[in-house]
Amino acid sequence: MIPVRGVAGQKVLVLGLGRSGLTAARAIAAGGGIPLCWDDGATGRERAESEGFILHDPTAPGALDEVALLVTSPGIPHLYPSPHRAIATALRAGVPVDNDIGLFFRSCAADDWDTFDVMPKVVAVTGSNGKSTTSALIAHVLDSAGREVQLAGNIGRGVLDIDPPGDGGVVVLELSSYQTDLARALTPDIAIFTNLSPDHLDRHGGMGGYFAAKRRLFAEGGPDRAVIGVDEAEGLFLAGQLSEGPADSRVIRVSSGQKLAGPGWSVFARKGFLSEYRKGRQAASIDLRGIRGLPGAHNHQNACAAYAAVRALGLAPRAIEAGLNSFPGLPHRSQVIAETDGVTFVNDSKATNVDSAAQALQAFKGIRWICGGLEKDGGLDALHPHLDSVVKAYVIGREAEHFALGLGSNVEAEICGTMERAVERAMTEAKSGETVLLAPAAASFDQYDSFERRGEDFVAQVEARLRA
Repeated sequence: MIPVRGVAGQKVLVLGLGRSGLTAARAIAAGGGIPLCWDDGATGRERAESEGFILHDPTAPGALDEVALLVTSPGIPHLYPSPHRAIATALRAGVPVDNDIGLFFRSCAADDWDTFDVMPKVVAVTGSNGKSTTSALIAHVLDSAGREVQLAGNIGRGVLDIDPPGDGGVVVLELSSYQTDLARALTPDIAIFTNLSPDHLDRHGGMGGYFAAKRRLFAEGGPDRAVIGVDEAEGLFLAGQLSEGPADSRVIRVSSGQKLAGPGWSVFARKGFLSEYRKGRQAASIDLRGIRGLPGAHNHQNACAAYAAVRALGLAPRAIEAGLNSFPGLPHRSQVIAETDGVTFVNDSKATNVDSAAQALQAFKGIRWICGGLEKDGGLDALHPHLDSVVKAYVIGREAEHFALGLGSNVEAEICGTMERAVERAMTEAKSGETVLLAPAAASFDQYDSFERRGEDFVAQVEARLRA
């Protein structure tokens, strides 16, 4: 655990008692603070009480009079579409508001770091798509090379729940816009921006606010090295803002699909090959085509970002290549779950928006596509240019008919409603050489409580039919 610094003897209100909230309460107590806990749900309050924490309703009159800090969980809105009433009360009372990410960055460095031969490093990854795979890939490559590494944040353990990093240790954090938007301290050694596509727009007041939340990790974090995906206008703009000139190697530009030129440091993938260029010359090349855990151009972009980060940490290209080749992939992210009679089954339940689904559709050929769910803002028009590989769509969700209409007339679509029916129909009709792909292009909450549950249902339905 990382004890929180600067709270000794102070009352700190923890709002939201899920994984990050309860961990924050424990870390505040470990740092000598007095955690006061609250959750709008009875289950959260019961969990806190079972651990002996004091419950404290922040909306009661005078409840914040002696509170030095409010720490909120990332899922609780603090600005848009409207702030939670407890946060609004704290802001009116002048009580600072932070989250566990801010507490981590202000508390990570320990006194014994002065005795280390190699100072620990923090790598932080943000962006719309690919954060989890990039973060996990960085951790895997470092671990494969024998480096001490811990994975935390939006993936793995809560940031305050990890062990204090040791001599030369690396902490890899996946950070969502909800986390970067509010954290009062953001000081990674290496920060990564994968890409940007519309998502969570209600929470950030539009696309500009969403990008601004991501940008804080770089503009306010001041990383020693920034790895920036430049395939979208926002990434290209961010790289330009951070760079002092074309040869500034503090910014590593990353791309999938285009060759990056110039005297600076760049890593890009084209036609399945990763290339590293420095000072206008090629420094390394890796063939990504046969790496099963990294299928498709979107995963090649993730590989480029991870490669750049671990190169900045001093790993040699051969060591990185070995780690990339042994990466098994992540559940629910272009995960190959079975192959039988020439048909491949892929679980990409994490493709919860149009952009990520489009990437998945470009990674495979002859697709029997299971899609649908709680449609996000913006519609499905952006998917239309990427439907050439789709043999047929099998639409699930409570509004499956409406979703199917959004796919247009260029793809045959069957209204299935349930995962069971979609898997049955896709498996019945699939032919050798085709792929049955779950890439919903929608949130799961109309039928499941998370994309993980949706992916697990897909896997279970496929496995049950293969056993039959």
